[in-house]
Amino acid sequence: MRTYNLAVIHGDGIGPEVNHQALKALDAASERFGFRLESTEYPLGAQNYLDTGKLIEVGTLERIRRHDAILFGAMGDPRVAPGILERGLILRIRREFRQQVNLRPVRLYPGVPTPIKDLSPDRCDFVVVRENTEGLYVSEGSTVHGGTKNAVALQESVNTARAIADVVDYSFRLAQKRRKKLTLCHKKNVLVHAGELWQTVVDEHSPQYPDVEVDYVHVDAMCQHMPMTPERFDVIVTDNLFGDIISDLGATIQGGLGVAASANLNLDGQAPSMFEPVHGSAPDIAGRGWANPAAAVLSAALCLAALGEGEAALSLERAAASVLAGLPALAGPGMCAHTDELGDLIAQRITQGADADGCSLGLSIMTAMAAV
Repeated sequence: MRTYNLAVIHGDGIGPEVNHQALKALDAASERFGFRLESTEYPLGAQNYLDTGKLIEVGTLERIRRHDAILFGAMGDPRVAPGILERGLILRIRREFRQQVNLRPVRLYPGVPTPIKDLSPDRCDFVVVRENTEGLYVSEGSTVHGGTKNAVALQESVNTARAIADVVDYSFRLAQKRRKKLTLCHKKNVLVHAGELWQTVVDEHSPQYPDVEVDYVHVDAMCQHMPMTPERFDVIVTDNLFGDIISDLGATIQGGLGVAASANLNLDGQAPSMFEPVHGSAPDIAGRGWANPAAAVLSAALCLAALGEGEAALSLERAAASVLAGLPALAGPGMCAHTDELGDLIAQRITQGADADGCSLGLSIMTAMAAV
């Protein structure tokens, strides 16, 4: 029997709540599709840092490295200064495990409300592929004369041809499995050095994929086109900061952070990939059962797709989408459906094979990922 070893990091706030629902869905899929999941929990996050003064030790990193994938809940706590957990845990894991690609699907599922007037699900189905280890997120820089009126802050952006090539090649291969269109998003009219390098790498790879149409959009224009004409895009490839920004805009378009999933992909098989919902720890609602677990379940679906379990991944996506479609009736006027209730319902639909009933998704990122 196929067996996958998962490292589970629940993290902070609503992280444990939504992660438990994702694990329910994974367990249901493993029973239905004939594979086994073994998981090991790692108590990393704010509480561990406050208790021990340590974020993550080298030995812990090496133990996590031996797993097939990482299921990540959420990170962030008001008791810890901003940047400590994010840089010391999330960004470190991404760099140490060379998770070159951050992948964020932007898909409007049937029945999910969106703030974009008259937007229909058939018009909104694209993927943002973001370089995940470089750019301004290398955290290199300095401050001179800090705390004075003469303070000077320098923040460095690093772009290497190798990292860009990894992301661009993956994006082309993904586009081949989808609608065969790739859009480079940057600001090369102002960031001329970095922008030129990105464009050069795309141009070098394009002849290898003659069936993939290539275009370019400035990042500021992208923020206009995405909500107005999302059907224009299939696979968008971009740098770390721009990808972070436009994928959050994408989450708004698709109905909010509660349905936004992500994957941090290691492409060489030397370390595990990490899968996490985009929404963060939401400490103000932690423990109340108000968190929507859909993003965590969809992130778990991306995990299965990356492991090659395409049908199982699609079952999670369909089950989550069908539950989201019926959420208004389930919750009732002025009420919230409980996190556990939604997780149980998703798992039940996977187990019973009812995930596809009335939920035809057509082209799915899950199928494309599993084939790349």
